[in-house]
Amino acid sequence: MAPRWLFSILIVNMAISFAAAGSLGPPEPPSKPKCHIPCHDSCGVDIYCHWNHRIDPPTKSSLHWKTADGREQFVDTGASLSGMIGREHFSMNSELQVWVKADNKHGSATSQVAVFDTGDIMKPSPPVISSSPQDPLEISWSSICDEPHLSLGGCDVQFRTQAEKRWHEEEIGAQGSYDFDGLVEAGIVYEIQVRCSCATGLSSDWSAIHRISLETAPTGQIDVWKDCGVPATNLDCAMTWKKLPLSQACGHILGYEVKLFSKHGTSVLMNISAAEPRDRLVCDGPHCYLNSSLKNISSAAISAYNAHGATLPAYITIPTTPGKVTSEHPIDVRMNMANLTVSWNLPSHLPDAKSFKEYVVQYKQAGSPLGKGFDWIRVNKSCTTLTFTGHFEKYRAYQVSLFAVTSNQESRLISSAIGYSCHGIPAKVRSFKVITIAATHATLFWEPAVLTEQNGQILYYQIGVHGQMAVYNVSASHQRENKTFELANLKPNQECQVWIKAVTEAGPGANVTTSFVTKQPEHLVLQSKSHIFAPLLCLLVIMCCLFALYSLHQGSSKTCLCINENVPDPYNSTIFQMLQYQAKQANEALAWISVPIYEAHPTMSTLEIVLTQPPVCEHKCLPEEHTNPAGCTRQRQYGKEQYSKMVDSAEGKDLSGVDDAGSSSEEEQDASGYEQHFMPTAAEILNT
Repeated sequence: MAPRWLFSILIVNMAISFAAAGSLGPPEPPSKPKCHIPCHDSCGVDIYCHWNHRIDPPTKSSLHWKTADGREQFVDTGASLSGMIGREHFSMNSELQVWVKADNKHGSATSQVAVFDTGDIMKPSPPVISSSPQDPLEISWSSICDEPHLSLGGCDVQFRTQAEKRWHEEEIGAQGSYDFDGLVEAGIVYEIQVRCSCATGLSSDWSAIHRISLETAPTGQIDVWKDCGVPATNLDCAMTWKKLPLSQACGHILGYEVKLFSKHGTSVLMNISAAEPRDRLVCDGPHCYLNSSLKNISSAAISAYNAHGATLPAYITIPTTPGKVTSEHPIDVRMNMANLTVSWNLPSHLPDAKSFKEYVVQYKQAGSPLGKGFDWIRVNKSCTTLTFTGHFEKYRAYQVSLFAVTSNQESRLISSAIGYSCHGIPAKVRSFKVITIAATHATLFWEPAVLTEQNGQILYYQIGVHGQMAVYNVSASHQRENKTFELANLKPNQECQVWIKAVTEAGPGANVTTSFVTKQPEHLVLQSKSHIFAPLLCLLVIMCCLFALYSLHQGSSKTCLCINENVPDPYNSTIFQMLQYQAKQANEALAWISVPIYEAHPTMSTLEIVLTQPPVCEHKCLPEEHTNPAGCTRQRQYGKEQYSKMVDSAEGKDLSGVDDAGSSSEEEQDASGYEQHFMPTAAEILNT
């Protein structure tokens, strides 16, 4: 193994030695210089010369000349392959000898000498070709030799088809136009160049390529598409199309005929002149778009026309619902500032795959208005990759989408992705806040920066707490969706300051911070509540006792109860209801503490104390003829079954002091305390 490495090193050293040896000698001679006096708007006065030479870094060049009177001068040009002889160093219409010398530290070399008359080196600028829309087979041009102080010498014409590489050249003499009638075929695009010379001097360089075609009715259809923005919100779309190539235009396109079909079944026909679009047609390079809203438009048709006819209408459907960006069938996007390459690999069982005719791949620069920053390419179903060429801005997002298109130009969005030609530091996130807080965790919420401000593909978000070493990385796979993250492992009643930042390939962005305090544990909250409710419960019991004593005192002071129209129900008694309410409040209050107190059917008794002394009649008590003069006679039979007894709910006993067994002799017994207190006497009823 070692001898092989040594042999490789030896070969490299030998190559370096040979290269060094080649550069040790004098330089190679430069080529013979070519000199001229340029004529643009007018002819200049200085002579410009250029030559070819393989110049090594240590080699320098110089331009030398010798006039007819024997004066020799030179100017250093360094590493440049051109030089200038100023007007003050030569005479017009006289002989001039020019050569180039190359020097390095090992020697010098001299080119051949160019000898010419300074009055014969005038070189006009290339002609400018134009053609008439009515007769595209005839071209004309303008030259600097048309100026009064010069005259046109001769011109040459060369032409070829776009598919050919070899030029067909013809000398046409001193004329400023040429007719290609009989030399070209209909529907084929030809490229043409012209060069001319003045009466004296040199020929110009070849002009810029001019293209012509024998004009007939245009063929084919316009490539039309729609631009619905980024993301596709369906709020509005722009109808856009590509200009016909010359091979299809077959002449000069005069305008476009556009027909819009509304969702309500009506249609509008628009004839737009290419010469006078009246703000309805906007063309930028190879693309044009209709400067008109497509709201409530379901489909459209467009055709281009020239003086001989029009193309077949091309149809496009406008989406009625926003295109959803999915990742079910992802596409791969690779970008730099000059190229955008898209590739995909779709499954064979794609729904409705048989009805699809082709794919359309489009890109849209985020933030660009409708119809601009936009391009698309149609490919057949067998294609899985394509490349856009152009100038793609740094740090700008481009949404690339893949559509499947049917034969009637209905389209379905298959997938979409975001690409960047160059990534920058990301912008700050928006609306960073805490939406839920617990004792040991909290839920964070934030919104990503808008697509036009992200500056690059966001890979993930970093989240951290000040004072803690742990940093959480949160995926940014769906950048258009709002984000949430649960921050765990916190302490109760802890003051937290949380930060977040986005990260791209260029690095992390700036922090955004928010603060919050975690809550106390649930058992501490319940204990705190019990400390509050315990004194309230004691106060409630004391108030109940005082109220009961007050009620007993009021009952003992009664001397007589007057006749009422309605017999009172003991279950409607105020004391009875108050005791039930107090018991319910006590149970609810005790439910907050750890030991529950609950009794489904509490045992309660109401005891009425009746004085044994003879009652004193009030003003509403009426005496009876057959009554005991000792007091007011009361009726015992009125409602005796319902109100003559008060039964304890637990023991089933008559609280009046009479057992159930003795109820049959109830009439012979003395009235109970309850009846004496509530029930009217027989005398009171009879008198009434």
